[in-house]
Amino acid sequence: MPEYTPPLRDISFVLDHVADIDGITALPGFEHVDRDTIDGALAEAGRFMSEVFAPTNRIGDQVGARLVDGQVVTPDEFKKAWTRYVEAGWNAVSGPPDFGGHGFPHVVGFAISEMMTAANLAFSLCPMLTGSAITVLRDHGDDHLRSTYLEKLVTAEWTGTMVLTEPEAGSDVGALRTKAEPNDDGTWSITGTKIFITWGDHDLADNIVHLVLARIPDAPPGTKGISLFVVPKFLVDADGGIGERNAVQCVSIEHKLGIHASPTCVLSFEGATGWMLGEPNRGMRYMFTMMNQARVEVGLEGLAVSERAYQKALRYAKERRQGRAVGAPRNEQSPIIEHPDVRRMLMTMRAYNEAMRALLYDTAGAVDRATHHPDERERTAAHERAALLTPVAKAWSTDLAVEMTSIGVQVHGGMGYVEETGAAQYYRDSRITPIYEGTNGIQAIDLVMRKLPMAGGDVVRRYLSEIEDLDGPLGAAGERFAAIRSRLAAGLKVLSGATSWILAQDDPRDVLAGASPYLRMFGTVAGGAYLARLALAAAPASGDSWAEAKIATAEFYANQLLPQVNGLAAAVEAGADELYAIDPAQLEPTS
Repeated sequence: MPEYTPPLRDISFVLDHVADIDGITALPGFEHVDRDTIDGALAEAGRFMSEVFAPTNRIGDQVGARLVDGQVVTPDEFKKAWTRYVEAGWNAVSGPPDFGGHGFPHVVGFAISEMMTAANLAFSLCPMLTGSAITVLRDHGDDHLRSTYLEKLVTAEWTGTMVLTEPEAGSDVGALRTKAEPNDDGTWSITGTKIFITWGDHDLADNIVHLVLARIPDAPPGTKGISLFVVPKFLVDADGGIGERNAVQCVSIEHKLGIHASPTCVLSFEGATGWMLGEPNRGMRYMFTMMNQARVEVGLEGLAVSERAYQKALRYAKERRQGRAVGAPRNEQSPIIEHPDVRRMLMTMRAYNEAMRALLYDTAGAVDRATHHPDERERTAAHERAALLTPVAKAWSTDLAVEMTSIGVQVHGGMGYVEETGAAQYYRDSRITPIYEGTNGIQAIDLVMRKLPMAGGDVVRRYLSEIEDLDGPLGAAGERFAAIRSRLAAGLKVLSGATSWILAQDDPRDVLAGASPYLRMFGTVAGGAYLARLALAAAPASGDSWAEAKIATAEFYANQLLPQVNGLAAAVEAGADELYAIDPAQLEPTS
């Protein structure tokens, strides 16, 4: 049995019934794409990721990335897999056709990313960041930068990074100190130290294109005085080939809890040559293009590692025999999957994975409509939808990833805590995802302070109305859907009340105090709604065992997971006073 089985039918079902892939391919710019081509690409990508990337996952965890004489060295198996990845052209699927891309919808590339990330999370971070760099250069770069770098990035012959963080400037990016001094030839000299740079150096590609935040002379303080620069590891000669080494060096790599094969680098820029991207002091605006895309991709990491952990736990539960299940023959041990508590754990993993996939693909599909729809009002509505869902897609999915991979360890019992089984790797790897690209607390702040008030609250109200509109179809679907209907209506009532409470508050401290439980509530109700939609779509084929499982999964979620929102309501509306009732000195232990 393969280490990873791409869930192609699940992916296609969500593309059809949540992302509306047929509607997306009908938009201008996708005339060359049809459903048969998409299905063929997904099937081949699934085969490739399962056969080529997935076997490198365990090797990467055990061998890791190493710094040797100032150069990051990856496992030999990674080099072979990367060469095949570039030759197969997978990085170019949704890339811009003008620069060597195939021009598929973003959501199709997103589906391929799910399979790649599930196959090897640490490995997938390199093309993920490269994709974000492509977006920034495409949207904000001038003709020189686009012609110099885009095609090589699209093909993955070169890779890209996002270089923000410094020792004293983590989430507070405005505190960064890296300097950019103008040179006589129009280039800039970049000096400073950056930390936590994912895939900041490696031996897979011929060049690495760093997108670096720095401050130019006389820039305003804070985030308003930050500019964005393109700083390649190797300068590019007049013919577009590799030139001399630039003055950027990896001085160390971090020893981490997980994702051992992903080199997290400390980079020293010592007067490195760079080119300003866009206008001065607008670097944070440009970088947010990259960060917003990366945030949804990190949410996808949460789903992917959860899916991989689920598949491993399911295989183990079917093979491992222990105890006698109720009704089993005497003197015969049962597979642990027959025990109710193990079945509950597996169903929890399955249900959350399916809910995450639907939320994430809805967000990705909205990006396609925001970019390609011919009607400006539709583009605006799609952009607002993507903006609303992005913090939820990132934070809810990655919080769940830690919980689901922990459940995966639990299914294995004591063997899950032993590294040889491999279950613990998914737990360790998942833990970075709630921290990446703005911690989940920051995502919750973004949701309640910026996204809920959009258009006077109309954006979130439209989304909640969509959930409310499911009541009619669920009622018409018959008794089988009665529990889903009633539980979803009850959850929506709680979420709507909490949303109104947040929008009505004058003191931002009270809103911020309830931000994280509100995001959890939002994600939980949204997940129930997506599973209800998928169950309704599966109902016409209910005689099919796969379709029956879709309906049963939605029932399980509605009855056992969705009611959690009732317990979150008090935390959302409690206000900030309780958080500050104890002085910091009183938090210290007393001897």
